[in-house]
Amino acid sequence: MNEVDIMQTEFLAACSNILGNDFVITNATDQYPYLIDWRQRYLGKALAVLLPQSTNEVASLMRLCAEHQVACVPQGGNTGLVLGSIPDQSGQAVVISLKRMNRVLAVDVANNTITVEAGCLLAQVQAAASEKQRLFPLSLASEGSCTIGGNLSSNAGGTAVLRYGNTRDLCLGLEVVTAKGEIWNGLRGLRKDNTGYDLRDLFIGAEGTLGIITAAVLKLFPQPRAQITAFTALKNADDALQLLNHCQYALGPTLTAFELISDFSLQLVLKHFPQLQHPFGRDYPRGYPRSYPRSYPYYALLEMSDHESESHAIALVEQVLEQAINDGHATDAVCATSISQSRSLWMLREHISEAQAKEGKNIKHDISIPVSQIPRFIQITDAELTAAFPGCQIVCFGHMGDGNLHYNVSAPVGSSDADFILQQAAINRIVHDHVHQFNGSISAEHGLGMLKRDEIKLYKSELELSMMRAINAALDPQNLMNPGKVL
Repeated sequence: MNEVDIMQTEFLAACSNILGNDFVITNATDQYPYLIDWRQRYLGKALAVLLPQSTNEVASLMRLCAEHQVACVPQGGNTGLVLGSIPDQSGQAVVISLKRMNRVLAVDVANNTITVEAGCLLAQVQAAASEKQRLFPLSLASEGSCTIGGNLSSNAGGTAVLRYGNTRDLCLGLEVVTAKGEIWNGLRGLRKDNTGYDLRDLFIGAEGTLGIITAAVLKLFPQPRAQITAFTALKNADDALQLLNHCQYALGPTLTAFELISDFSLQLVLKHFPQLQHPFGRDYPRGYPRSYPRSYPYYALLEMSDHESESHAIALVEQVLEQAINDGHATDAVCATSISQSRSLWMLREHISEAQAKEGKNIKHDISIPVSQIPRFIQITDAELTAAFPGCQIVCFGHMGDGNLHYNVSAPVGSSDADFILQQAAINRIVHDHVHQFNGSISAEHGLGMLKRDEIKLYKSELELSMMRAINAALDPQNLMNPGKVL
């Protein structure tokens, strides 16, 4: 046994002393779920997967990592899309999974806050808030498997950013284990705390490169009495912008979601999930009866939350949509009048990514553009892509209300997925250059991870990158925290 093997054996034995043998995973088969990315495209390697159950155990592991100079990859639900929670293929790092740290620590109804450990599933936090007649508004398609720690580390967005903001906006305080194994207890449920640098915001969105988030104090809101969902048909993306402006003026802060969906995106969902129904089909329980489903170039899925009554909400939404149709900003609309109808409409939006995966490989882009520029961006980027790659299919959907598009590109019909993926760099350049032209961002809510670490260098200034490197060096001088990610 050489010196490296001896050191690794001593390190793993010390990890077992902290956690117990059952929670130090070295077997490749048992490690697999922690090492494969969500899209099943990249498999990393790890010295071990470690599963602590307390902040003190995380701190002890980090002190051990610092002593032995072993890099660590913090991991929550492992639902990320940019390889931010996957180790590289060297096999020298450990994965520290926080999934056993999944307790709801406190719900303060009067302060409208909930304190949770980082391994809590997002759906678990939503349910705990609902039990107290409160709302935790972060909502993602992966909410049954993603964790709060991962949401915070990537500053997740979701469907309700228009009204409630990103995860950063929903967090009041954090508990963090530093690269040196120290515990910073910043679990303060304060809306105002003007006492120096905002350390909390450094760790949110840092993707585990500055420290490990172990707990958080999150904002809650009064539960609305009604949430009304509507699906509208549009001639083009310009109409979507006009409809958004109209709804914001008429509904104000009660407009909690505004999702843009292209017809091709909807058709993919209906193809691969035939149990779902076209909103403008003959059998849809509300809307205008037709002998066949009508297709339109674009759709908008919107949600309105009302604190008065369901009848008031339905009447207001129907009035707003009727006016939009009369003004020519929408072609048609249906309004859900039950929870099941609302859920059916949302499933059309939430199944787009899965439908894409069933259709074949695709090139994904998680971008943000100033809302006012979205129609123009779509117009010129669609044109350039289809000219450069004839027959490519653009799956455009996303959170138009906050300027975040998932602007994905699929292979032409009949072409090889493998051959098409070879064009990824060229396609990325077209899309990302246009994003930059419109003063946008190449990562709106997924983060940079390993996937966009080098790409971001083309669009951030050297000054901005150097300030980020200085922060990273100050908080992680040994470069042990999720190395190779973000920077």
